Amino acid sequence: MTSTGQRIDALLSQMSLDEKLAQLGSCWVYELQTGGGIDPKKLGAKLKDGIGQITRVGGASTLAPPLIAKAGNRIQRFLVEETRLGIPAILHEESCCGPMVLGGTVYPQMIGLAASFQPELAQVMTRAIRAQLLAIGARQALGPVLDLAFDARWGRIEETFGEDPILVSAFGIAYISGLQGESLSTGVAATGKHFIGHSLSQGGQNCGPVHIGLREIHDVYLIPFQAAIRDAHLAAIMNAYPELDGEVVAASRSILTDLLRGTLGFEGLVVSDYDSVAMIHNYHHAAADPSSAACLALEAGIDVELPTRDCYADPLKAALEAGDITLEFVDRAVRRHLALKFDLGLFDSPYAVEDGASDVLDTPAHRQLARQIARQSLVLLKNNGILPLAKDLHTLAVIGPNAHDGRNQLGDYSYVADVELHVLRAPAGSSFVDLDRSTLEPAEVHVVTVLDGIRALLPAKTEVLFAQGCDLIDHVPGGIDEAIQTAQRADIVLLVLGERSGLTPSCTTGETRDSADLRLPAVQEELGRALVATGKPLVVVLINGRPLAIPWLAEHAHAILEAWLPGEEGGHAIAETLFGEANPGGKLPITFPRSVGQVPLFYNHKPSGMRSNWYGDYVAEKAEPLFPFGHGLSYTTFEYGNLSLTPSRATSGKSVAIACEVTNSGSVAGEEVVQLYIRDEVASVPRPVKQLMGYARVALQPGERKTIRFALPVNQLAFTSSAMTLVIEPGRIQVMIGSSSDDIRLQGAFEIVGPAVMTIEDRVLVCPVTIDP
Repeated sequence: MTSTGQRIDALLSQMSLDEKLAQLGSCWVYELQTGGGIDPKKLGAKLKDGIGQITRVGGASTLAPPLIAKAGNRIQRFLVEETRLGIPAILHEESCCGPMVLGGTVYPQMIGLAASFQPELAQVMTRAIRAQLLAIGARQALGPVLDLAFDARWGRIEETFGEDPILVSAFGIAYISGLQGESLSTGVAATGKHFIGHSLSQGGQNCGPVHIGLREIHDVYLIPFQAAIRDAHLAAIMNAYPELDGEVVAASRSILTDLLRGTLGFEGLVVSDYDSVAMIHNYHHAAADPSSAACLALEAGIDVELPTRDCYADPLKAALEAGDITLEFVDRAVRRHLALKFDLGLFDSPYAVEDGASDVLDTPAHRQLARQIARQSLVLLKNNGILPLAKDLHTLAVIGPNAHDGRNQLGDYSYVADVELHVLRAPAGSSFVDLDRSTLEPAEVHVVTVLDGIRALLPAKTEVLFAQGCDLIDHVPGGIDEAIQTAQRADIVLLVLGERSGLTPSCTTGETRDSADLRLPAVQEELGRALVATGKPLVVVLINGRPLAIPWLAEHAHAILEAWLPGEEGGHAIAETLFGEANPGGKLPITFPRSVGQVPLFYNHKPSGMRSNWYGDYVAEKAEPLFPFGHGLSYTTFEYGNLSLTPSRATSGKSVAIACEVTNSGSVAGEEVVQLYIRDEVASVPRPVKQLMGYARVALQPGERKTIRFALPVNQLAFTSSAMTLVIEPGRIQVMIGSSSDDIRLQGAFEIVGPAVMTIEDRVLVCPVTIDP
């Protein structure tokens, strides 16, 4: 039987240079279209030597699901039947908050998913995404984002799983496992991004230089990638855009080969972030021309250039012919790409089942899952007792720019948001030129707004009034006056504020939409202050993609519910929670600042962090956050007790059993996220004041008590020493269990014993947890 390696060798031996280079590139679907349909002449001109990947057959077109599958199959059929070697392409799509295709389910954005503190939901979600992508023929997804969210100014915060490396690791593993399945032959290849350091850019601006040290990279930023590679067998990696400590990541062999493959043991495919190879030349000015950029990227370890053939085409061929780079680098990359194609089973089964796509996308079960995740993601930031609202209200005023705008509930890599970008750029030959959006609306998913959800939930006798008040960033003529009059007629005012996510100038969060102040737009603040002045009880719902600096709302609102970007079923989930049909149990996966001047801000800072040496606070601002990591209230209360730790002394390679009891001491059922933190009190390298080690979301009926048991591996406390080795040192370890990083309910300690320094080979990233009835 011929092995995959032998089949790759046989193909490689037959390939011309042009055919090899074609496997290193990709092609936008619209480059192959005329009037929205696949053009045979363009196929012949663009793909005569084959192609590595096709970029977004669904996401970069206006095709409905059955036509996506047919278009993909038409491209594959040409490659298999009409090119010399018959090598199929990998069709890739975005998958951040669902399959980014017309008619694909739009789940809550990843930051909201992380707020559930239930990684198992990520796996269930990506199983559903996998089914939808397979139905249209897509075999690689450009997710998950494994960047850590330390600077809320960065617009892509919403795409992350938050600020904690252990939490991000758990969600990353679950996301990848659901997407790739038990075997890539029946799954979708996940792509971890962005390797490495993308999220802490200078000034919080996308693609800006990153200034972090090597030890911080190893002890913080690498952890989610190590977990994804080692524990979830991640198939692909995408490079980060910025320069890191003066070295452009896309051109760095030390990062993309020595660190990624050498240190972390990654064996899969490295694809470029879109245009990042060309950016070595035209953005970073670290290469004189596209040929030089191609050489740097290929030698560094980028195997495939996305989204289209630019530097890895004629410029790379010219460099080869000039002797600036050797063919071995091309062959290495082609081998890796062919290996993934074989793993995906594309050579045996390159086609999608065309008739089944519409039956698989956005099914009732998918919508129910979107609703469940949205419900679990909601975080109650403040409540003076006004929530849950009674259903027998006489009059409710629903006000605000995000109260009845479904578009604003969707993440930046939803299909609708991407359409806006393509229309703005209007690529030649695509169906986005002069697009009439009304032609897409019949196939788009229905988004349930907050107003929709409330009206569907409340009895007919309750009068639900609505006033927009203002637009997202602009005044509406007479809008604030109308909102005041509407509020004055109501018993309670529900104000829905926040952001719009996307990649165009009309958006306030998302990729390239970075913030300099983290405040709500001025017109929304004006609306909020006007409604506060009415004296009516005020409940605020925030629909936003990043932490906002809202101290005035925290002071004046009676309750604040953080809804993130809740997706297509967000309106139902929010309404159910406001009126007590669901009890909020989400927790913040990221710290909320009081002011933008505090960022970067995160709970697991070093002992010298988050304080000014003599006085602690800033001149005119507190140093403490507005809402801490792990914070989230409930409609019930929880009591913690009976902490136990055994043994009291442990060494490397062993575990410490930590247990506590949690009781629902209130009158309604609820869910609590029990959080385990540790502190290494004295170490040769300063350690964080708190580190999340484990957590469990526990459902409890009134009066019910459960025991939560953590089996904390001592090796989970390893860190990089001054000699850049991974070590465990003896010493006292403080144990903290609480309802948030600042709300610690139980404390204890154990001691690590053994030699002065215990070197270990690899990290432990998972603390097992069980819940006893």
